[in-house]
Amino acid sequence: MLHYAVVFFVIAIIAALFGFTGIAAGAVGIAKILFVVFAVLAVASFLYGMLSKG
Repeated sequence: MLHYAVVFFVIAIIAALFGFTGIAAGAVGIAKILFVVFAVLAVASFLYGMLSKG
């Protein structure tokens, strides 16, 4: 999931460099959503691992 967030971020940077601001804004939005989902799942996995071993 983090891989896809980075891919969309790179697409946004490339699109912004070429002047496609609409595409860049969309790609940044998708990258933000994917990163938040990744962060939530990572924290949940960490907490579940701590609680199940105890």
